[in-house]
Amino acid sequence: MVLEIPPHDTASDQEINIASIRHEVVVALPPEEVWDVLRDVGAVHRRLLPGRVLDVSLDGDVRTLTMPDGHLVRELIVAVDDEVRRLVYAVVEGARPPLRHHHASFQVLPDGDRHSRLLWITDLLPDSLAGLIEARTAHGIKEMKEVLELSAGT
Repeated sequence: MVLEIPPHDTASDQEINIASIRHEVVVALPPEEVWDVLRDVGAVHRRLLPGRVLDVSLDGDVRTLTMPDGHLVRELIVAVDDEVRRLVYAVVEGARPPLRHHHASFQVLPDGDRHSRLLWITDLLPDSLAGLIEARTAHGIKEMKEVLELSAGT
């Protein structure tokens, strides 16, 4: 299902443009193994981005990431859907630079024999920060691929 939201009229009648960033990478692991790591929302610092995330704590559906410099990022875990292997989250506090809106999803799809496609989509406001966030997420998904594939060798 695709939900189309018409442009919102502001006091100055300016259209709001939400940036949507999409990254996709093939991982040399079966989808079940990649999904097992992604769905483990409390272990990002150990299983998905060690070094980039120092620690994680969970309080209900809120995940707090502690970065190596001590900065905290709070995320709302919106959905963990085992059937379609999709994780949805939103940064609600601590984005750098500050964002008015951040919503993202990961999905793990099969790709041939014993490989997966990892899809990461991020929607954000203001759209003027899309270039910066695109560069960060491009680097992030490459790191995730490396960590996932290295873990397969252990």
